[in-house]
Amino acid sequence: MAATRTARARWEGTLLEGRGSVSTGTSDLFADAPLTWKARTESPDGMTSPEELLAAAHAACYAMAFSNVLATAGTPARSLEVEATATFAPKEGGGMHVSTMELSVQGDVPGIDQAAFEQAALEGETGCPISNALRGNVEISVAATLTSG
Repeated sequence: MAATRTARARWEGTLLEGRGSVSTGTSDLFADAPLTWKARTESPDGMTSPEELLAAAHAACYAMAFSNVLATAGTPARSLEVEATATFAPKEGGGMHVSTMELSVQGDVPGIDQAAFEQAALEGETGCPISNALRGNVEISVAATLTSG
């Protein structure tokens, strides 16, 4: 079964001086979140960026994929806290790109030790559809800390 989701964006003006907005379409979760180049490359000042939205999508996807790895192994998590950090940087040869995505996860997982948690964290990353969409274009790293087991 395939699922489709939509979002909308609007932009007015030039890249450096213009402004825009982004909205979710399918869920109507948020509407007209403001965007500017300055907010994207300097201080967000209450605005978002494509990279922040990508990081949010990656954190959510990875939490779900990692949860599945743990449950399938018979050690379901009580909780997982995931932070994803996307780096938007100059690209060699000109332009900009998302250069890295750092995933950091802390988990409360009974019946598992730190080494097994780290191994499962890596398996979760390889099973995450957003990771797989980025792989080969963005350097992805995973740091995993077991908070209790």
